[in-house]
Amino acid sequence: MSSSSRAVLAATFAPGEAAVTAAKRFTREVMTAWAATSVTATAEQVAAELVLQVADAPFEIIWKHFGDAVQVELRQRTTPQGNPKAPSVEVEEWGITFAGESRVHWARLTLPGTSDGGTADWLEETSRGPQWLGFLADASDLLAGTLDPDMVPAIIAQIVVPRLAAWCAVYTPEAGLSYLWHADEARIDDLRVELTDLPVSSADHRRTATMHLRDAEVLCVPLTARGRSLGLMCLGKPDRFTDEVIQFAEDIGRRAALAMDNARLYAQQAAANRALQRSLLPPSEPVVPGVDYGVVYEPAGETNEVGGDFYDLFKGNDDSWRFAIGDVCGTGPEAAAVTGLARHTLRLLAREGYGVAAVLGRLNQAILEEGERARFLTLIHGDLTPVDGGLEVRIVSAGHPEALRLKPSGVVEPVTTPQSLLGVFPEVMFEADVIHLEHGDVLLAVTDGVTERRNGSRLLDDEGGLSKMLAECAGLSARAVAERIRRGAADFAAEPGADDLAILVLRAM
Repeated sequence: MSSSSRAVLAATFAPGEAAVTAAKRFTREVMTAWAATSVTATAEQVAAELVLQVADAPFEIIWKHFGDAVQVELRQRTTPQGNPKAPSVEVEEWGITFAGESRVHWARLTLPGTSDGGTADWLEETSRGPQWLGFLADASDLLAGTLDPDMVPAIIAQIVVPRLAAWCAVYTPEAGLSYLWHADEARIDDLRVELTDLPVSSADHRRTATMHLRDAEVLCVPLTARGRSLGLMCLGKPDRFTDEVIQFAEDIGRRAALAMDNARLYAQQAAANRALQRSLLPPSEPVVPGVDYGVVYEPAGETNEVGGDFYDLFKGNDDSWRFAIGDVCGTGPEAAAVTGLARHTLRLLAREGYGVAAVLGRLNQAILEEGERARFLTLIHGDLTPVDGGLEVRIVSAGHPEALRLKPSGVVEPVTTPQSLLGVFPEVMFEADVIHLEHGDVLLAVTDGVTERRNGSRLLDDEGGLSKMLAECAGLSARAVAERIRRGAADFAAEPGADDLAILVLRAM
């Protein structure tokens, strides 16, 4: 592991049944991109065997190209159980190393018939044949595989080096020299200094051009997508670039620019959605007299979706406090609109002195008035009033998973009467359940991201699964109860949850 790698490609994977398939596909794409198809089958098998040895925790696969060999590294922060096993196929060498808190299980494969011919040998070998077309297709897959704007320049450089040039520098308007890669890693720092003299600012960002830098010819390929200039891809090597190489570089440049633009648009949308999501949740954690509380909120999936779950805890118009936890059907802007309507209606009507049942009736009407934009909403809404010996709670459950009360003795019981969900029936009437929380009693409310967490054909709440989990929380603080339920939902199934998750725990002090 002492020699310098010429290229590196990495990807992070979630644990689960699909991990092996995903790792093999990534490996196949890397071998194609590096024209190392002669070892693809062996590389896929080695990667799969390494993945099968890791525990149920995220891991990273890193492939490194050393010219005469390729090396796979599986990096993971947690230490898998059991002794590591050698690959079942023949490899040059393998081992275990440690980097900080991470353990790295690696194996190296020799590339048959390798030489240092570099770009010229590769061009002679591939020409315009199927292997080049396959390389372009897999390069597109690699570029499309990330939506992180900071990662795209790194992938661009690692795709073209050493195939088309000895080094690659990617420039963007925001960062200037965004990423630099050289076939000889030891030369990167010196090259970075040399590139300060490269007049990229004067380059024509509309067409490919060449310039000279000391002992190298530099090919500057514009990165343009949807009529917008996103920067330059500068390739350098000691001899001149042939027309065929320039054509190859322009092909990669067009694909790279589109990937950069997609990542930029995705990042902008994700940032806007995160800001919208924050606006739909309480701005701060209030201090509620006589109440110890804990909350957990986890939107599911990618950051390009705004979750439909929400919770709230706020002051009423007297000594009482109001709480709510709800789930809007669907995700995205339409669900966010209903979430915002619900949250602001609850707060406004509570401050006007409406009781919890009356609030839900008016909210139901407001949702129906949205017409085609309306979404179904399940909701638990209640108020907390300090009384001698604990808290008096008025609570309404509108189509929501039932709220549970935990006694210090470990006894768990449902405390809400199921009633109609919101946004369906115009004439529905709601009635509040009144319960008493004695000192130490816990009230738990969750969304169906917990109760309907799926493991095969089983749901977490089948046969009272949530009640059993809550019974084990007797004596814990509200925050500890919320975390225990969150962890229990996460551990119930290996795959990440496909639904948003919200947990609200209230404990009478």
